[in-house]
Amino acid sequence: MMVSTRGRYALRVMIDLAEHKNDGYIAMKTVAERQGISLKYLEKILPLLVAEKMIEGVHGKGGGYRLTRAPESYFVGEILRVTEGNIAPVACLECGAEPCEHESECRTLPMWKELNAVISDYLDNKKLSDLIKI
Repeated sequence: MMVSTRGRYALRVMIDLAEHKNDGYIAMKTVAERQGISLKYLEKILPLLVAEKMIEGVHGKGGGYRLTRAPESYFVGEILRVTEGNIAPVACLECGAEPCEHESECRTLPMWKELNAVISDYLDNKKLSDLIKI
């Protein structure tokens, strides 16, 4: 599994919003500047998070984005799944993958399943609040 720039940046955005949760709505430009992420790239990431109701946005003066829940209720695994689509270590374990024709005799499949479980368990138990500076 390789987390893409989109996934890494989404985590940075969520951390930034969590660390500034008491500031109300935060302009995308402000987040981009603080995180050193291009505004154009953020324009691709934020709608994914809004669509999943992880953040909410308001347009216009005083607008911006903010978390929809407390930082301790977000898990890294859910954020990565929104932006990455999948966090499986091999294609045959991805959601919706076609059954592998070698599944019944695959000697590595149990190992990949175990690794997938370890990765998922770790990311699904790591909270956004674990990553923020208090």
